[in-house]
Amino acid sequence: MRLVLLGAPGSGKGTQAARLKTALGVPHISTGDMLRAAVAAGTAMGLKAKAVMDAGQLVSDDILLGMLEERLAQPDAKAGFILDGYPRNLAQADALDHLLAKLGQPLDAVVKLEVPDAAIIKRVEIRFKAEGRADDNPDTVRRRLGVYAEQTAPVADFYAGRGKLQVVDGVGELAEVTARIERALQNEAAAANG
Repeated sequence: MRLVLLGAPGSGKGTQAARLKTALGVPHISTGDMLRAAVAAGTAMGLKAKAVMDAGQLVSDDILLGMLEERLAQPDAKAGFILDGYPRNLAQADALDHLLAKLGQPLDAVVKLEVPDAAIIKRVEIRFKAEGRADDNPDTVRRRLGVYAEQTAPVADFYAGRGKLQVVDGVGELAEVTARIERALQNEAAAANG
C-alpha cells in the first residue's frame, strides 16, 4: 500500500499513520519527523529548516523531495509506505508523481482528514503544552492553517482529479477515525479492482 495522508497541521495525520503502519505493514514516513530529526542533529539542512519552521513557513520543495527520494529508496519502503506531511502544494504533488513513476511505485490512495480549524487549534494547544514543539505554538498554528488553506488544500483536488482521493472525518476517538480510514482504503481498493 502506497498512501498519502493529507490534512491541516494538527488534523491527526501522524497519529493515524502510526496506527496504520502496523496494520498495513509499511513504514510511516513523516517529512516533519525527518526535518525535526535534522534540526535536533544540528545538521546544516536542519539549522536552515529550523529557522523556516519557527517562522511558521514551509521548508523548500527541493530539500523535501531529496530527503524523500533517499527515504523511499530504503528497503523497508519497497512494499509501500504512508506519507505524512508531503505533498504540501501542487508543485510537490506533481514532483511526487514523477518521483514515484521513476521508482515504479505509483500511489494507491490519498486520504484527507477533515477537521475544523477550531478543533485543530485546541488539539495543538494541548500538544504544545505536553511536547513543547515550537511549530505547535498557537500563533504559529494559526499562520500554518492559513498557509495550508492557500497552498495545501488544493492538493486534494489534484488527487481527486486522478481518482485517488478519499475524504475522512478526522474528528472522534482515535480507533473510530482509524476505522474510517481503513474503510476508505477498502473502498479505494475495491474501486481500483472493480
